[in-house]
Order: sequence, then C-alpha cells, then structure tokens
Amino acid sequence: MFVRAKRLGQRTYLQLVESYRDGTRVRQRLRTSLGRLDLLLASGGLENLARSLTRFSDRLAILSVSGRGVREVHAWRIGAPLLFARLWRELGVAEVLRGLAAERSFGFDLERAVFVTVLHRLLAPGSDRQAERWMRDYQLPGAEGLDLQHFYRAMAWLGEPLPEEQQAGATPFAPRCTKDLLEEQLFARRRDLFTGLDLLFFDTTSIYFEGAGGDTLGQYGFSKDHRPDLRQLGVGVVLDNEGQPVCAELWPGNTADVKTLRPVAARLRTRFGVPSPCVVADRGMISAQTRQELEQESWSYILGARMRSCAEVRDEVLARAGRYEEVRPERVASHDPSPLKVKEVWVGARRYVVCLNEEEARKDQHDRAAILTALRAALRRGDKSLVGNRGYRRYLKAGAGHFTIDEETIEAEARYDGKWVLQTNTGLPAAEVALKYKQLWMVEEVFRAMKTVLETRPVYHKCDETIRGHVWCSFLALVLRVELRRRLAALKGSGARPEWADVVRDLEALNETEIEVDGKHFVVRSAARGAAVKAFRACGVALPALGRAL
Repeated sequence: MFVRAKRLGQRTYLQLVESYRDGTRVRQRLRTSLGRLDLLLASGGLENLARSLTRFSDRLAILSVSGRGVREVHAWRIGAPLLFARLWRELGVAEVLRGLAAERSFGFDLERAVFVTVLHRLLAPGSDRQAERWMRDYQLPGAEGLDLQHFYRAMAWLGEPLPEEQQAGATPFAPRCTKDLLEEQLFARRRDLFTGLDLLFFDTTSIYFEGAGGDTLGQYGFSKDHRPDLRQLGVGVVLDNEGQPVCAELWPGNTADVKTLRPVAARLRTRFGVPSPCVVADRGMISAQTRQELEQESWSYILGARMRSCAEVRDEVLARAGRYEEVRPERVASHDPSPLKVKEVWVGARRYVVCLNEEEARKDQHDRAAILTALRAALRRGDKSLVGNRGYRRYLKAGAGHFTIDEETIEAEARYDGKWVLQTNTGLPAAEVALKYKQLWMVEEVFRAMKTVLETRPVYHKCDETIRGHVWCSFLALVLRVELRRRLAALKGSGARPEWADVVRDLEALNETEIEVDGKHFVVRSAARGAAVKAFRACGVALPALGRAL
C-alpha cells in the first residue's frame, strides 16, 4: 500500500491506495481518502499520522525525531577513531602492545591508554593532562574507564629501562627501554613488505623542558629552539628509504650531534639486523672521526659537508673546475621538481659531489644584491647602527674610524650560490648520490610535524621514563600520519593528497548522535565530507549506516 496525491479541481487530496494482481495485470484500488492536503498540513494531522505509524516500525521511527517523546542521549565524534584505529591494527601496534603488556598486570587496558594518547597528539596536541577530558567527546571502545594516572603509567612503562641482561647494544647515552622492543617488533612486521633497507636517513633536533627535565635527560646545551636558558634533550629519528619512521633515539641535551651518529648506526645493525645500509645525514653529523669510525665498521654514507668552515671543501672542492651533469632541467611548471646539476670531485681518496641548483643560485644573487643596495643606502646615513644587523655585518669591514663594504667577502660568497657539497664513500653515480640526499627532507618534515603539528614541546614531565614515553607517543603518532599520507598518495585522481589540516577538520566533523524516541534508542550519523572521504577510501574504512536502531 502507498499514499498518492489526487488532483480534483483546485484541490489536492491524499488517498491510501492498495496494489493487487488481477491475473497477469497489476491494478490499484482506493482504500480510503485521508483528506485535503492543505488542511492536513495546516493542522499537523499529516505529521501525527506519520508519527503514529512509526510506532510499529523500528526503521522508520527515526523519522519522527522532531516530535514529542524525542530526547538526545549522547553525541560523539567517530571519524578519527575509525580511521586511525584501522591503521593502528593493520600496522600491528595494538597486537605488539598487548603482547608486551601481557607480562605485567596493570589493572587497566594499557593498549587503549597508549592509543588514546597517540590519537590526542594527532588531533589536539597539547598537554597530556587534557587527554582525559578530551577523550569524552570521542567514541573510543575500551577506553571508558581510563583517567590521567593511566596515561602517565602507560608512558612510564614505554620509557622504562629493560633488565640488565637485555641492555646489549645500548648507546652510551641511553639505556634500552620498552619502547625499543616495540620499535623492533613493529619493524620486523613491516619488513616483510620489502626485501631490505639500502638507505637509513638520520637527523637530530632538541626539545626543551619547562621544568627540571627528568633525572638525566634534561641538560643545558646548544638549543635549536633558541632557548639556551632552558634544559633540553636531544632527539634523533631514523627513517628508511620508503620514508617510514624506524625508531626514535633520545639523549641528554648536552650531547653533541656529531657524537650520536656512529653509536646510533651501530645500534641499528644489532637491533634490526641491517647488514650494511647507507646512512644519509646532514652536515651537523659530520666530523673526521665520525667518518673514520663509519668506514672502520664498513658503513656506507652520504653526508652533507660544511662548505664554509671546512678548508678542504672551501679551498679545494669548490675551486676545482669541471663540467656539471644535468640531473633535472629548469622548471616549466611550478610543481615540477627543482633543477639540479652535479659534478664529482676527488681529493686524494675522498669523494665529493658538488650539487648546483641554478634557480636557487639566482635567488641567492638577488637576495645579496637587495642587501647590498640597502646597506649602501644605510652607510650614507651613518654606519654605527649597522653592526648589530647580522645581514649587514657579514659584508662590512672596519676602516679608518668607519665601516666600508667588504668587496672580497661579496666575491667569495658568490661561490656558494645555489650549491651544496656531499661527501660519500659509495660507488653510486653522482646524480643518484644527490637525489638520495635530497630525500633527507623526509626526516626534516618529521621533525617539523613532531615539534609543531604534534606539539611535542615543551615537556613538563619530571621522570626520565615518562619523558621517553611522552616523546615516543609523538613518534608513534607520526608513524600513523606517515602511513596515512602514503595511502593517500596511492589514490588516483586530482586532489587525492589533501592537507593535514583539512583531513583533521573533516574527520572532526563526522559524528554520531544517540537519540531516544518513545523509549527506543537510535543512532544517527552525519555525512562524511571532503578530505575525510578520501582518507576513508585510502584506508578501506567502511562507515556505519546513517541511521540504525540500538
């Protein structure tokens, strides 16, 4: 049966009609007339009739939400928990955490506590104290009974040193901890997807403390955050050639970067069974002793060289004449890769690769010309105020009671326009050496995300264990984010790689509301939109029905 509108003259009437089969034909017969449509709408009789019918159908009762007897019970956000829970399971994080935590009796679900902490870092990074209140707005099965102490205990467990018999392979500046076992097991699960590791990217940064900085980690040192007044710790991140985070290393804030590369590289061999990959690191990692130690242990490397402070690079490598090999031509469109030329230079047994970006060289020349124009104008007005300006000071020299422009320095600076120099002991072609080093931006992006988007800093924890757990939760959040980015990149079509802010915003907009209708409970879901739709498709997540009865 169904309702149809029948036009009679100037009036429209609603009729209840039944369909029936007469032999081979389908016929209709009038059961009753419900009345004039305009009068039913004006009196509310049509809504009352529909509402009374829904009492006999669970599926249609949801349509009566605007009437009496309707009450909103609860509302929660479901987008991010659905998406990242899928990645969490498929990467094996949940299984590995539960396996390691099974050896201890915590009295709460430790795996859920870590997942909530990681999800909090992805969506609303900030103080760990806020996670307890933040989680109430999300649908997080199994996390209902968690509170702040559980999050702190979970992080302390992640950063807890292992027993003495499991400390083999520890670096001089950090013990082996629970989080090391997690990294090793996660790497072993993922390593089945590819045959081996030929590249390991390594870079470091520092994170400052607002408090004392733990028992040993918080120390005064060179601050990359320009906060020498605060204690800090050093953080190193290792990525494989696919851009996937492998592990995070921590050390006291007064440890120099050049002292960390060899111990970390040696530890990778014992931890992950990596035979002889090539280490790619920035110029802050390089020293003569570091290179010698890597070569003694049969490690290949591609290291950035200091062009200005290293005499061999400055006076010999950059001074050598030679033809550049074009690797990438000049851009035609703005989204094309940046141009690149390379040439190989040998100084004794040491191999260097000089890289040139002519587009960047033109920019350097333009910037220097702009500074010199402003400097000459400022000198005509007086030179005493120029000493405090770093951009000006490098081009000045002291004369007889006043400053003048140092033409020799200007000429020397032109030698560095658009160039960078690499030192390597590999047999790779020069072009491939340069391209592999350019992949180091992946590590730098990880640090930017860790310190800005995920707001790892500043750290307020007071114990080494919770500090290590705090940083590792941010590292684990990056593992999920990198995996999501990888899957989005595999999607076909324009706009398949949305910005991270768009993904978060559209995931946060997806929610469910539980309502009570005449004593029956139903759940209504909002529509997925924009970047969230692409993310769900990339990860193979099926959304729940728009409406369902409980």
